[in-house]
Amino acid sequence: MNVLLGSVVILILSGLFSLALGKSYSRSTAFGAGGTVLACAIGLYPAVTCLLSGRILSVHCPWNLPFGSFYVEADPLSALFLLPILVVSALSAIYGSRYMEAEKDTGAIGPHWFFFNLLVAGMIMVVLSKNGLLFLISWEVMSLAPFFLVIFDDHKKSTRNAAWTYLVAAHLGGVFLVVLFVLMGINAGTMDFCHFVTSSSVISANISANLLFLLAVIGFGAKAGFIPLHVWLPEAHPAAPSHVSALMSGVMIKMGIYGLLRMITLLGPPPVWWGYLMIGIGLTSGILGVLFALAQHDLKRLLAYHSVENIGIIALGIGVGLVGLSTGSTLLAVLGFAGGLLHVINHSLFKGLLFLGAGSVLHSTHTMEIDHLGGLMKKMPWTGALFLTGAVAICGLPPLNGFVSEFLIYFGSFKGMTTMTSSVPAGALICAIAGLAMIGGLASACFTKAFGIIFLGEPRSEHAENVHESSRIMWIPMLVMAALCVLIGLSGPWVVAAMALAVKTAGSFPSHVVEDMLTRALDPMTLIVYIAFAFLLLTVLILIVRKLLLPFNKISRICTWGCGFSAPSPRMQYTSSSFAQPLTKIFSVFLMTRTKVIAPEGLFPTEASFSTDTPDIFRRFFYKPVFSLVARLLSFLQWLQHGRVQLYILYIVVTVFIIFIWKLV
Repeated sequence: MNVLLGSVVILILSGLFSLALGKSYSRSTAFGAGGTVLACAIGLYPAVTCLLSGRILSVHCPWNLPFGSFYVEADPLSALFLLPILVVSALSAIYGSRYMEAEKDTGAIGPHWFFFNLLVAGMIMVVLSKNGLLFLISWEVMSLAPFFLVIFDDHKKSTRNAAWTYLVAAHLGGVFLVVLFVLMGINAGTMDFCHFVTSSSVISANISANLLFLLAVIGFGAKAGFIPLHVWLPEAHPAAPSHVSALMSGVMIKMGIYGLLRMITLLGPPPVWWGYLMIGIGLTSGILGVLFALAQHDLKRLLAYHSVENIGIIALGIGVGLVGLSTGSTLLAVLGFAGGLLHVINHSLFKGLLFLGAGSVLHSTHTMEIDHLGGLMKKMPWTGALFLTGAVAICGLPPLNGFVSEFLIYFGSFKGMTTMTSSVPAGALICAIAGLAMIGGLASACFTKAFGIIFLGEPRSEHAENVHESSRIMWIPMLVMAALCVLIGLSGPWVVAAMALAVKTAGSFPSHVVEDMLTRALDPMTLIVYIAFAFLLLTVLILIVRKLLLPFNKISRICTWGCGFSAPSPRMQYTSSSFAQPLTKIFSVFLMTRTKVIAPEGLFPTEASFSTDTPDIFRRFFYKPVFSLVARLLSFLQWLQHGRVQLYILYIVVTVFIIFIWKLV
């Protein structure tokens, strides 16, 4: 544990040094990014050891804060979430050391790395904290730091709005978490998690356990991005620097998943409706997330909605696991939790890879508008190939890692469905299987659109004309993430077996039961992995043979039939809207896409245009009206804001005096 706490200290100190040396880009970056890499490298060994051996690392000592103690502990569940924090943070820092070079004259690099390191330190402390007050403090640090990272490019109004949207969403969720921990602390008489466990038998027998679960779903779901609590994701991720987007989307939102799982372990045996609720949240977030992604024109906004989709898949796995726990189907419970937990790791890798790939495109073209790009594969082969790897992984296709975690959820749901004696749980599992299949199909269509229009074809604008490959420092972290996606995909059975202790902790299973249930899923998975590996080798062999034979063939270029056009232009290619239109039209009732058409008029029309816009329906029809109403109501209190410091001090003194009198009475 001392090593992990040492990593946190290194992160904070290196961030402070970077802040102090902010005027020097090279030294500030060396301390900021270098400190992140060093701290994460040091923390990897105890995290891996804890995950594989099940050894509990703990420090518990009192402090002077009310209801608090410095109680930190790493168990296999904490260790599993530590792995993506440490790996993705280090790789994102390496990438950012070159990505932020364009901002070296702004003087903002020092603060950037300070808040970057503070975010990483906050996430580590969140998964280690075993005291409610310490957890909330760590959660607040983790929630505040991204605000300053998102608002980095603050001269843009859209960036400022995105940062404030994130901050409001984070603290609205935080309110529910404060209520959650206060209620659990009152019930247990202490804020230490170990006493929450001993009190679970008390709260599980009445409605308070259900209330606590709902508070956890809302509070942690706001951070995770469950629909309809997701509205900050498509705003904040496009505004933040790309390596920050990779860290927030790949890792930070998983802290919501960690918090929810940790609370589930403390609330006692779950009723079956908890599982139904999580399956419903998973299906809603997964399907609507990928549908909104299909309709986007901005690449980073598209990826943000895919984060909502993949959080939905994780929630689906947790829901399947909860249904298994409540109905006594151990196989269903183990495979559901295993699939959800493995998808936490997988999503952190391929989503981090995709955001870094998007940053590479932005760094070279200075735009994220998909319809302004095209033909980048010819000049950015590394970025294109690595982005394609992430795209295949996120679609859940073998032999990459996304397939392995989704297979566990599929397999567990199918096995549970066939053994259920009650029709309601079986129906929920059928919905989970059908929904997961639908999500996978729509994701494949979306990334076919994204990769095809960005990297294939011809340049659609001057942004895509004079591009260049990113520097080696930027694409090496992408290469590492892509290699891990392939490695986990090809070694899926062994990776799943290594997670057994984390699955045991998440579901409170006996160790031998987890190993036995995972073994039942590993046999068919091993066969699929071998087939995928053979197919991959065959593909590589064909490419090698082609490369060897190609020099002996005479290659000639001729014009193909152009359908009557002698000189086709880039405007004749598919756009992102036209490619996705058949699918978005089917689901138009959910998307409510707005179109703007200027039709050609006359024999020789001079102007014609067609554009589409798909704003988030939850933001458009719920949050915006509600917050507008709140703003109008609060405007009646503007008379209290005189701008005079003396009156503000008087308000504070009067409030304290009233509280003092109330306590005396």
